[in-house]
Amino acid sequence: MKTAARKKKAVQPPRADHALLMSQLQQVALGLGETFAPFCEVVLHDLRDADHSIVAIHNNLSGREVGDATTELGLARIADESYPQVLTNYANTLPDGRQAKSTSIGIKDADGKYLAALCMNVDLTLFGALQGMLRQFGGIDGSVRVAETLEPAGAEAIRRRIDQFATRLSTAPRSLKAEDRRALMRELRESGCMDVRRAAEIVAAHLGVSRATVYNDERD
Repeated sequence: MKTAARKKKAVQPPRADHALLMSQLQQVALGLGETFAPFCEVVLHDLRDADHSIVAIHNNLSGREVGDATTELGLARIADESYPQVLTNYANTLPDGRQAKSTSIGIKDADGKYLAALCMNVDLTLFGALQGMLRQFGGIDGSVRVAETLEPAGAEAIRRRIDQFATRLSTAPRSLKAEDRRALMRELRESGCMDVRRAAEIVAAHLGVSRATVYNDERD
């Protein structure tokens, strides 16, 4: 009796749309890697080959290499097309114990099946140290009861009057048009605000313009 021939699993030919999408994702991964270097690892996974899914890795923080296998997230997406496509800022740990935060973006093809995953892992160690330094640098000793200001008397009154003027026009001080600035300067001059020491400098800083512009507006 003849033995039935064993059916071979059909091999799907490479799809042009898959190749194009993966090529474009390579460029996205490269751009992200260069933008956020050296603090953010960017990894591109090809989920069609779970055992060798990593096709690009930039700013390597995890010690992985191109050709390494996918993670649990990748396997979950391969197994379930309804798995969340975007997961942002979740806690993660690098192989050497450093704390990280990660974002994983699943990329689907035209059939709605997961084709790739673009992942970013940010090393939080340096940022934690920077936060500590900034807190120390910006700390104020509340036990020292000394009141001092280095700006001229009346500076706050000038800024307050500018804000009030801009509010009446339903805009922001830095969005005032040239004719509005000239009207403002007349108001400041008539109120005596321009007699304050360094008044032009204060006005320029609050309006986001040069002192020369303030002088020109005041003369008009």
